[in-house]
Amino acid sequence: MRIISGSHKGKRLQAPKKLPVRPTTDMAKESLFNILNNQYSFTEINVIDLFAGTGNISFEFASRGTEHITAVDAHYGCVGFIKNTAQSLDFSIDTIKSDVYSYLEKVKKTADIIFADPPYDFTQEQFETIASLVFTHELLEDDGVLIIEHSKHTSLETTPHFSYARGYGGSVFSFFEKTS
Repeated sequence: MRIISGSHKGKRLQAPKKLPVRPTTDMAKESLFNILNNQYSFTEINVIDLFAGTGNISFEFASRGTEHITAVDAHYGCVGFIKNTAQSLDFSIDTIKSDVYSYLEKVKKTADIIFADPPYDFTQEQFETIASLVFTHELLEDDGVLIIEHSKHTSLETTPHFSYARGYGGSVFSFFEKTS
């Protein structure tokens, strides 16, 4: 994986092979950040990265100037890799080892962007529970967005707060926003 843009543009990161991860592809990540770049000033936002895995998305935000990033993952090795890599790149990323659902039940902070990249084999209900917890606990800022990455074989269009989706190869980003 590599960092696409920002202070560490082009930097390649190699995660240990033993981690149970499926990093977002560079093509999909670049497309996602092109969308977000038109909506947000990265230096002024708070980000929560759920199912953070290798920290691929967190590192991209940090390289683009985001200083308030929380990366959440249940796997000890993933959290350790993110923490060590963030320190070596001088990125300000808070790492939390937690089950994502438990984290969403307890967290009190809000974010402008919440990104979730759960395993693609999640059930429809598991995907929908992520969105439900984010909106039930009011974890998004007023103009915030929840983005859930999933397989092209999953559709979240009927999930409450769904706004739109963008597909890139076998991956889809579904965007959810507050409704008035």
